[in-house]
Amino acid sequence: MPRMSTEPPASGPAGRRHALLLIIPAFNEHLCIGDVVRRARRALPEADILVVDDGSLDATAREARRAGAFVVSHPFNLGIGGAVQTGLKFARRAGYEYALRIDADGQHDPHALQRLLATVRSGQADVAVGSRFLGGDVDMKIPPLRRLGIGLFAREVSWLTGTRATDTTSGMVVMNRRAAEVLATYMPQDYPEVESRIILHGAGLATREVPVRMGERLAGVSSIGSWRSIYYALKVSIAVLLTSWKQIPRAAASALEVADVQPAVDRDCDHQSGAADGHGPARSQTPVA
Repeated sequence: MPRMSTEPPASGPAGRRHALLLIIPAFNEHLCIGDVVRRARRALPEADILVVDDGSLDATAREARRAGAFVVSHPFNLGIGGAVQTGLKFARRAGYEYALRIDADGQHDPHALQRLLATVRSGQADVAVGSRFLGGDVDMKIPPLRRLGIGLFAREVSWLTGTRATDTTSGMVVMNRRAAEVLATYMPQDYPEVESRIILHGAGLATREVPVRMGERLAGVSSIGSWRSIYYALKVSIAVLLTSWKQIPRAAASALEVADVQPAVDRDCDHQSGAADGHGPARSQTPVA
């Protein structure tokens, strides 16, 4: 079991003690994690930062603490899904309103999280995902086999959810409490990003991609090589199909359902009292091309 404090760190002004939790899953990233945490603190000074040390054999936990992060350590490696799920369970226990995530290798610009957060806070979606491919310019080098796999996953997820997806392996994510509750329970344990899209859809929650730019790793190498990419593509494609058949309990009203219901509620309030807010968010999902 991971070592986890029962009392999360307090931050932010009164009344917003636990609004934002930034989760950074990390495994043997001692060369990167300090810089990643410091950049995140500058970009999101109002957020608590939680590094989930997934059984690292190096100084990842020590460097994260030195940079000012709160650290939860697994006694052995669970994989990226298990690390993210630990962070989401921490967020659920502490009552955070929004759970944010970036990777520990430095490829993600934490300033971009503000755009994702604005999308979720405004009610346009329950989950916002940073996409490398919506803006047109891809700064990072992606091996051909991996790019082929990303394209395959995007088509598969688009077909299964009825919503266009372009970057289903992105680890830059912002979600509201409803989505965090679902994934804290049903998070896939191996490579979770693609399957999570299907789980969120099954729970009736809305996901929206937001264009972002990503760079190269600050240090180290990816755990997925060229031949491993082929195995990964086959394994995840099968897992996604199996996940689509699972019965996932529907979450509380999604952001888009709230958007549909709100005008009717406002009209009823107008009829009864003549005063309505009229602030429900608009439907924003992009249909499959």
